[in-house]
Amino acid sequence: MTKLTHFNAAGEAHMVDVGQKPESARRAVAAGVITMRAGTLRAIVEGTAKKGDVLGVARLAGIMATKRTADLIPLCHPLSLTHVNVELTTVESEPQVRCTATVETHDRTGVEMEALTAVQVALLTVYDMCKAIDREMTIGSVALLEKSGGKSGPWRRNE
Repeated sequence: MTKLTHFNAAGEAHMVDVGQKPESARRAVAAGVITMRAGTLRAIVEGTAKKGDVLGVARLAGIMATKRTADLIPLCHPLSLTHVNVELTTVESEPQVRCTATVETHDRTGVEMEALTAVQVALLTVYDMCKAIDREMTIGSVALLEKSGGKSGPWRRNE
């Protein structure tokens, strides 16, 4: 098992020093779902949810969240992101909305937390916009799917 990098020799939490690490292209992809009643999904698809364009607003919320990740996660480094893509797709057979976020940068540390944050906030936004018709929605299966760049190189979830 590798050593946890966010703790110093005394066991205190600290921000990792990345100042000497070389910059490299970094990319991360994360995904998750929100499961709901069929009628809720129908309102999203048909555009009849009272708060408006659920998927459009959730997409923007996810993008905005990537830029605020360092404000939300105490030991994350603020990063200059070069690309963010948040996709929300409906799965009528489940019924679910699936969110996939891809985040890229050219920096000294990775963007896994930004991708995961984008997914969570986008799905929370779907919940917020539809809670008046379905308070039983469930957010789940949020996971990092892949990452590339940095010293550890590429990684992909085995599914």
